Amino acid sequence: MGSSDIRAGRLPASRYGDNFADAHPPLTAVQARIESERCYYCFNAPCTKACPTGIDIPSFIRRISEDNLRGAARAILTENVFGGMCARVCPTEVLCEQACVRNTNEDKPVEIGLLQRHATDHLMAHPGAPLFTRAAATGKRVAVVGAGPAGLACAHRLALLGHSVVVLDAREKPGGLNEYGLATYKTTHDFAQREIAWLLSIGGIEVRHGQALGSAVTVDALCAEYDAVFLALGLAGVNALGLTNEALKGVENAVDFIARLRQTADLSTLPIGRRVIVIGGGMTAVDAAVQSRKLGAEEVTIVYRRAQEQMPASSHEQAWAQTSGVVIRTYNVLKKLHSQDGYVSGATFACVREHDGRLVETGDTWVAEADMVFKAIGQKLEVGQAFGMELKGRRIAVDAHGRTSRAGVWAGGDCTFGGKDLTVEGVEHGKIAAHSIDRALRGDAPLPAGAPVCTHVRRQA
Repeated sequence: MGSSDIRAGRLPASRYGDNFADAHPPLTAVQARIESERCYYCFNAPCTKACPTGIDIPSFIRRISEDNLRGAARAILTENVFGGMCARVCPTEVLCEQACVRNTNEDKPVEIGLLQRHATDHLMAHPGAPLFTRAAATGKRVAVVGAGPAGLACAHRLALLGHSVVVLDAREKPGGLNEYGLATYKTTHDFAQREIAWLLSIGGIEVRHGQALGSAVTVDALCAEYDAVFLALGLAGVNALGLTNEALKGVENAVDFIARLRQTADLSTLPIGRRVIVIGGGMTAVDAAVQSRKLGAEEVTIVYRRAQEQMPASSHEQAWAQTSGVVIRTYNVLKKLHSQDGYVSGATFACVREHDGRLVETGDTWVAEADMVFKAIGQKLEVGQAFGMELKGRRIAVDAHGRTSRAGVWAGGDCTFGGKDLTVEGVEHGKIAAHSIDRALRGDAPLPAGAPVCTHVRRQA
């Protein structure tokens, strides 16, 4: 095995700006008008049913065709306050666009994601008068733990309904994965913070940083101080490889690498290996692998234990990785990390196959040199704290309205059991929980399981 080769500045300084520019440039006004006119404006549209937040997609697209971009943005943001970010990162190809009826007779659905971005970007650039106004103050205070998509979506809806909200977050910036967990080329020009600034402009929301749930901030204390609590903790823990030497230099959690990259102003100063291996098959693995290539890594390989069609990352993301120069190797499991002078120098993998639904080793192995190995094999809820509520599958158990087993505490987003770990789903969790909290604080009868959730808010024209 060769010696470690991790260094910064692998590319000419001018290349970094190009490599990390917007991966999918927005539509022009003319392109948006043409694309909007491809929509059939279906009644009872399947695309709307496929949207986790229930955006009335035909309605906002029709408004774009009528050059009413503010109205289009209102239709989007009423249901999904993170409509701008979701337009950039939502897997539309397996949600709304997959459901588009254009797929029946054509190969190309309406570009719903790009049209959504066109409308919301216009609003961010030309905000004008506030889209939404707050209801009369209720005098109730709600604590939201976590300033990611679920937490901020819940906070925004609660503020609209007249409640005062305090958002507690461990990081120095709000946004959660929107700020720290997405590839830089997906959300350029500090869009995450600009969108959050717009969201917070509704008023009634205070964000406190450096407030991690643990010894200083507990669920018990929050329940005693606030009228309700919403937990949007995300998944701070990272699954380990299960090897005794995975603390080698050059071995790192992919989420930590992505977060560091997002917060580095000059990417030419960020060290990267010449040979990089990423263990895993989800969106985090793809983002880490592609960004390694864009930083100048010469060889980047994603190694996944099952078939490529079983990878959690969408086929669109897989194709993006491969066209970016990333090699994907499947049906392989990591067996051993090699080291030299305290640095990782390579890895041994065993080939596997499926037998009766289980993976069994074939007896074949192979060795790859590596300067860096990124772990992207899933994240987990850190449950060391005494939450005092039911867990399921090592995540918080909630009902259809976000209620936990503990009175006065709701939860949503990735920390809850049964979700898909999508930004758009976290937004919907926050919205649903906000309405459930509102009903509880007003003394209304709890909604029965399966009851529809009202998403009406007071709006300013």
